[in-house]
Amino acid sequence: MELYYSFSVLIVIASFFAYLNLRYLKLPSTIGIMIIAMISSVLLVITGSLYPKTFSHFSTLLNDVDFTEVLMGAMLNFLLFAGAIHINLKDLREQRWPIIVFSTISVIISTFAVGGMLFYVAPILHVQIPFLFCLLFGALISPTDPIAVLGVLKEAKVRKSLETKVAGESLFNDGVAVVVFAVILQLTQGSDIEISFFHISWLLVKEAVGGFLLGALLGLGASNAMRKIDDYKVSVLITLSVVMGGYLIAHSMHISGPLTMVAAGIVIGNYGKRTAMSSTTKDYLNKFWELIDEILNAILFLFIGFELLIIHNVTSYWVMGVACIVIVLLARFISIYIPVLLIPFKNKFSSGTVKILVWGGLRGGVSIALALSMDEGSYKPILIAVTYFVVVFSIIVQGLSVGKVAARVLSKEEI
Repeated sequence: MELYYSFSVLIVIASFFAYLNLRYLKLPSTIGIMIIAMISSVLLVITGSLYPKTFSHFSTLLNDVDFTEVLMGAMLNFLLFAGAIHINLKDLREQRWPIIVFSTISVIISTFAVGGMLFYVAPILHVQIPFLFCLLFGALISPTDPIAVLGVLKEAKVRKSLETKVAGESLFNDGVAVVVFAVILQLTQGSDIEISFFHISWLLVKEAVGGFLLGALLGLGASNAMRKIDDYKVSVLITLSVVMGGYLIAHSMHISGPLTMVAAGIVIGNYGKRTAMSSTTKDYLNKFWELIDEILNAILFLFIGFELLIIHNVTSYWVMGVACIVIVLLARFISIYIPVLLIPFKNKFSSGTVKILVWGGLRGGVSIALALSMDEGSYKPILIAVTYFVVVFSIIVQGLSVGKVAARVLSKEEI
């Protein structure tokens, strides 16, 4: 009942904020909701001394919701499937090598670039953070967030090839980032784990390949089942069972749930729609998952805005937060530029493409969820705070300006 109560309150607030944004701010829905939630958080903090009971009740409500579990264990699966079901496999195949490289090699490069720069910059700002914890921050902040990226790409008018690169990278890089984060997290906890190249490679292969295979099998099975009935109500139920049941299977097999959802969504969105659905079924299925996508995005970005209330003394870390914003952007540039420089991709990358890939690599709820999943310790508060600074800057500043950056670049050169 408490969970139902919490989500009821959040749905009511999300719908009210969505209305305010559409009526007055007229920003992209997710960004507008997050900004209003942040403003509301600040007002709640200011008025907390006048109405302590109200502030206490709302803070308790937020603390009762396990953001990491809700996002990583539930919402992310629906959102990734909803995004993947609209991905064109032909476009994805054409951009497969940049997507594979950026979602694997670039994540690892970024992890070490962020960790190395933070380790040397932190003492200058009179903060001491051990190297392993700097690497941990690098791992959790390096993956671009598929939810934030896909939401913004709907608004930014970029070329299809570039949109596929950015969207594809963001959909696939979670599996690699989570494995790297989990390994470094165990090292910070003093766990006796094998850190050989073979062991880490095996973990990555198990997560990624296992997730892809499971997702493809689920997608094929669901598509074949839908082909025999072609009823839009049952088809929607089948896709829901793929998402919810597929995550349970992936979790029990210790393989990547996010990649399972992406693979299943791509198979159903391409093979299933082509062979198993009438135009009526496709229309209902598309509208259903678009609606799920919008509702869950609204709740997610509301969460991010209200996280300000449960991050203690966030303003005390603003200098480190600004430094980390610069560090993350530099690391993003390095992680894109080095592969582009060294790997002979089929299509040459222009400087404009690199700029948009760097500026369009948004961070979002996944990074916050990973930061919150750390065990309590002396370094957790500062890592959560600087993660929040980077995510907020990424979504608001980069998210609102990536369309303008793309337009300016497109006016000067072909991408």
